Amino acid sequence: MSKKPIILGIESSCDETAASIITENEQGTPTILSSIVSSQVDVHKEFGGVVPELAARSHIEKIDLITKKAIDKSGIMLDDVDAIAATAGPGLIVCLSVGLSFGKAMASSLNKPFIAVNHLEGHALSPKLNSKLNYPYLLLLISGGHTQFLSVKGLGEYKRLGTTIDDALGEAFDKTAKMLGIEFPGGPQIEEYAKKGDPDKYKLPKPIFHKGGCNLSFAGLKTAVLRIVKKIKTDQEKYDLAASFQKTVEEILYKKSKIAFKEFKNINGDKANIFVVAGGVAANKKIRKVLTKLCNEENFNAIFPPINLCGDNAAMIAMVGLEKYKLKQFSELDHPAKPRWPLDEEAAFLKGAGVRL
Repeated sequence: MSKKPIILGIESSCDETAASIITENEQGTPTILSSIVSSQVDVHKEFGGVVPELAARSHIEKIDLITKKAIDKSGIMLDDVDAIAATAGPGLIVCLSVGLSFGKAMASSLNKPFIAVNHLEGHALSPKLNSKLNYPYLLLLISGGHTQFLSVKGLGEYKRLGTTIDDALGEAFDKTAKMLGIEFPGGPQIEEYAKKGDPDKYKLPKPIFHKGGCNLSFAGLKTAVLRIVKKIKTDQEKYDLAASFQKTVEEILYKKSKIAFKEFKNINGDKANIFVVAGGVAANKKIRKVLTKLCNEENFNAIFPPINLCGDNAAMIAMVGLEKYKLKQFSELDHPAKPRWPLDEEAAFLKGAGVRL
């Protein structure tokens, strides 16, 4: 019986220091042996956002300990690891460099293959950690730094169908939360505020709602929230604005996803019907419900990662490492950190907008 590969994943692209060990069972299904994530919320709370230099310093202080915890919890010996996978981008370069350098050093000292991983590809493959996921599939990646629709034909085969022309959805959630006075990180709390409010209280704009294909825009929505916030006097009004914001986002994603479905089928044929929603914002339960409803209407199969694997984590990095290991797609030890690293290299510039994404 052949030994199943064991992969150590390391993640440090922003403000989570994470390490994970994954392998496969006899059926070839990925199995998480350990997944340790150390958040830096307390480090950045007083600043209302992530301070890159402080985040990098925290990574340096914690990464060795977090990796040891992941190895200990997994029950395997370090020598049993077959390859080291580390996030190489996109992200904050001072943060990326910590995990990337640590992963390279481990691979070199253990004489194991090193695999540089695109953080976005980690999100794209994260549902493989809890479900059978076949290619091709339509991916909606919604996080703090990215909002994109991509047709995924296989590992490393991505075609961008649509993207945000300004702010990422996760950023819009975080900025709205900050305007409402919700303590950092506030984005996830918008949904809780919305439960107490009237979603029809405020009429908010839906930029490029009726044009632009499945491209999206959230800057105008964020600006409208700012104007209203200046007039708010009660907590109930805050709840109402949060509910109105949540509803508006749901309507935008519903409409744009429906357009993306058609473009995806035009590329892959009528039988292609898998819709994956990943990234930090995919943890929003109301968004999951709305997009699942759309999939039921359009005969698509909705797949989401587990809530605890929507945010940044190393299990998804190890997942990509596992896929690349089986194909012997290894990286050189001089692989650079890439603060910008689009999944679809040909779509590095948004046509007609001159915006690098």
